Amino acid sequence: MRSRRLRVVAAALLLAGSVGCGSVGQGISLLPDRYPLGDEARAARICLPQDLPRELKKATIDAYRVEPGDGLLVVPHDLDTKIRLPADQTILADGTIDLGKYGQLYVAGKTVPEVEMLVQTTVKAKEKDEDIGFIDVRLVNRASKVYYVLGEVTTPGKFPLIGNETVLDGILTAGGMTDRSNWRDVILVRPTCDGPGTVLKVDVGAIGRLGATATNYQLAPGDRIYVGSRHLCDMLFNFDRFE
Repeated sequence: MRSRRLRVVAAALLLAGSVGCGSVGQGISLLPDRYPLGDEARAARICLPQDLPRELKKATIDAYRVEPGDGLLVVPHDLDTKIRLPADQTILADGTIDLGKYGQLYVAGKTVPEVEMLVQTTVKAKEKDEDIGFIDVRLVNRASKVYYVLGEVTTPGKFPLIGNETVLDGILTAGGMTDRSNWRDVILVRPTCDGPGTVLKVDVGAIGRLGATATNYQLAPGDRIYVGSRHLCDMLFNFDRFE
C-alpha cells in the first residue's frame, strides 16, 4: 500500500514538474531535457519544406576554395623534368604552401585551378631558361569544409563535407539517433555572417518511414544538424517519439 502511494506521489511530482514536455516550451522542470531544442530555436524554425537542394534534387556546390588544413598534391606532369617540388602540401595556418627554393605561396581562398596557375607562374619566373612543362595541382584532402551534428546522436561531432550529403546522411554518419532523441525536434541550422542563421525543421520520421524527401536537405559547409531530446516524462509514460 505504501509502495503504491509512493508511486502515485512520484507520478504527480513528475507531472507537476514537467512543464514543457515533448514539443512545447522547456519551462521549469525537475527532469529537464539533456538537449532541449530551446524556445528561440523553436520560434525561429521554418516548418514548411523550403525549395532548397535536397535528396532527389541535389545541386553542385560552388567551386572548392582551399583553406588551412586542406591537402594538395603538386607534381610536374613530365616526371623527367629537372623541376623538383615538395609534392605533398598541407595548407598552413597562415594560408600558405611551401615550395622549397621557389618560396612560400599564399593560396587560401583560391580554387585549385587558380593555385595551379600561381604555382606555374612562380616556378617559371625562377626557371626562365628551363622548359618546366605543366605542373599539376590536385586536391587530395578536404579538411576545411565541414558540417556539425549535435545533440541526441550517438557520436556528435564535426565531419568533412564531400558535397552530396543530406541531413539523413549526416545523422547516420554521427552514428544515428539515440533512444532519447525526439524525432519532432530535429532541425537544420544554416549560419549567416551576422545574427542567427536559418532554422529549418526536418521531418526525420517522414524521411525514414515514408521516403518523403522534402526536408532531407542537401548539406552546405558550416551547416548544423541538431537533434533534441525526448523529455523524461515522455519516456516514462511511453509517448511515441516517432510521430
